[in-house]
Amino acid sequence: MTQATPVSSSASAPLILGITGASGLIYAVRALKFLLAADYAVEVVASKAAHMVWQAEEKTRMPVEPMQQEQFWREQAGVETGGKLRCHPWGDVGATIASGSFRARGMVVMPCSMSTVGKIAAGLSSDLLERAADVQLKEGRPLVLVPRETPFSLIHLRNLTALAEAGARIVPAIPAWYHRPQSIEDLVDFVVARVLDQLAIDCVPLRRWEGHLPSDGL
Repeated sequence: MTQATPVSSSASAPLILGITGASGLIYAVRALKFLLAADYAVEVVASKAAHMVWQAEEKTRMPVEPMQQEQFWREQAGVETGGKLRCHPWGDVGATIASGSFRARGMVVMPCSMSTVGKIAAGLSSDLLERAADVQLKEGRPLVLVPRETPFSLIHLRNLTALAEAGARIVPAIPAWYHRPQSIEDLVDFVVARVLDQLAIDCVPLRRWEGHLPSDGL
């Protein structure tokens, strides 16, 4: 099994955030909110399908031009300043993040569609997002995939297994309830926090598990 490079070796490098056409784009928005507010540098690439899904779910258009998209994501995340954000067009396979010589602390694909899972597992790079993910694997850097699909077919499970064997971390978008969520955002933020845990990033306020309280009769 391929071992990922320790995060500490590139802790000052930017994090790559890939956003695919899976439903649940709020996961990416909340991740950006906390990362930028904590002054992290983030490189964003949204797939062509992500633009289509955003239009369908939010009834608004996601800009394609990088500078406009940067402003778009900051508005969605509610963080006008702070951190460093750079957006890349999905078709720009010559972008910095397409090269292994570009230092990154790793990549999160959130949400991650099963189409993207299948292509990464097969080593296919039909756009910049898939190429950037492939680079993380070949360079031994952290790659975290957040599949948002149910139920999983056998093909999905085999693709996810292949990626796990190659060194990727698989963190399904499955929330918990022990932190006593009061809103949809609380449920989303639990997943975002667990995803960022995989890269030793702790910037999401989260009530973590502290063990069972003593109980009479048990």
